[in-house]
Amino acid sequence: MSPTLILLCVIAYSALLFYVVWRTSRHADNESYFIGNKSSKWYLVAYGMIGASLSGVTFMSVPGLVGTSHFSYMMVVFGYLFGYAVIALVLLPLYYKMNLTSIYTYLENRFGFWSYKTGAFYFLLSRTIGASFRLYIVVNVLQTFIFDGWGVPFVATVAAFIALILLYTYKGGVKTIVWTDTLQTSFMLLAVVISIVLISRQLNLSVTDLFSAIHAKGYDQLLNTDWHSKSHYLKQFFGGMFITIAMTGLDQEMMQKNISVKTLKDSQKNMFTFSFVLIFINLLFLFLGALLFVYTTAKGIPIPARSTDDLFPVIALNNLGVVAGIFFIIGLISAAYPSADGALTALTASFCIDFLNMKKSKASEEEKKKTRIRVHLSFAVLLLLVIILFRVINDDSVITELFTVAGYTYGPLLGLYAFGLISKKTPNDRWVPIVCIISPLLCYILNVNSVQWLSGYKFGFELLIVNGILTSVGLWLISGKKAQIPQF
Repeated sequence: MSPTLILLCVIAYSALLFYVVWRTSRHADNESYFIGNKSSKWYLVAYGMIGASLSGVTFMSVPGLVGTSHFSYMMVVFGYLFGYAVIALVLLPLYYKMNLTSIYTYLENRFGFWSYKTGAFYFLLSRTIGASFRLYIVVNVLQTFIFDGWGVPFVATVAAFIALILLYTYKGGVKTIVWTDTLQTSFMLLAVVISIVLISRQLNLSVTDLFSAIHAKGYDQLLNTDWHSKSHYLKQFFGGMFITIAMTGLDQEMMQKNISVKTLKDSQKNMFTFSFVLIFINLLFLFLGALLFVYTTAKGIPIPARSTDDLFPVIALNNLGVVAGIFFIIGLISAAYPSADGALTALTASFCIDFLNMKKSKASEEEKKKTRIRVHLSFAVLLLLVIILFRVINDDSVITELFTVAGYTYGPLLGLYAFGLISKKTPNDRWVPIVCIISPLLCYILNVNSVQWLSGYKFGFELLIVNGILTSVGLWLISGKKAQIPQF
């Protein structure tokens, strides 16, 4: 594909998004922005969350993982299923009963002011890093295949992309995102299906032959039984479960879409439907990844030297024809937009509510709107700076880096909520931030030295669980006698 054609695809898809925004953001107010006026349809939220959960990381990195870990990533996905059940049956009832706009308000009611601010801070930190990682991988592809050839600096590419996202999220917020996520999910899945069909045609293989070719190469291997490996199946399963609880159930971005649904029952329908569908979607991505490696072998195409993350874009844009290239670019953009637009909206909502106390403010609606827009713009600039930093230092698989970072930054959130829901004790609120700083530091030291200290053991996604446990133990150590727990 020529760079001009790729750019036209980006422009055309962006125009379609802006049309959807125009239709959904009319008469929008602050309640529309924060929680969609509690009027979102559960089935739209469920479908749209597929795109928001997968993002550009899954779109490129999960197919690339097949080359080294085969289908073992599915154990993480099976863990997701149990994590979503915990969210639906434990966390959502709590959020609806308390009628929360920011889910971190729970920490203030349960523990106090400093716990509340600590939880909100860790969300801001986690989501900023996560959204930047996800957006970086997409912008990097556009830079490589379009703008490097035209001499456009990477900074300009990122700035233009974020500016587009700003234009269509600053007004409608959650009310708009629920609809745009639905559109984006559709194009992302369509891109994967079309790529699979075109690969099968070029290889002249039937569906049965495709499965046989994947099995012959051993790519469908599901269980890694090496306990020392990061991808051991139990580490993957329990890591996936707690990653879901932390990165979805304790994440303002993901949960504000769920609590925008009118009733708890419908929100739970959304969560259970979404969790089962996600199993098949991830399996589809892994199937595509296996086919990509079969294709490279059959056609004598070298695996990208920098990272297997680049395998899908290289083949889609250079080997499968114009149709595949067009749908890949649209699918990639579709994967990127939910990460950035949802993150900007959630970061803005959390900062306005958790740090600026906008819900309790006596300011006029217009003054609140101006404040919200300023905060929105500030976070956009912050994402720009973090993405540029990743451009300088990134040298590993994006999905691995994302979950490694999440193990440190979501761990304190996991520990805070687990302690609050399970224990009847109340920690000394002023010491909570200290505990939540020490816990990730201990995890980092343990992770760096695990091979030497633990006879070759390597931490994988289960690092998040260790972080949460250390946080909970720290909270227990700074707790006094059993206290009366507020009734929610």
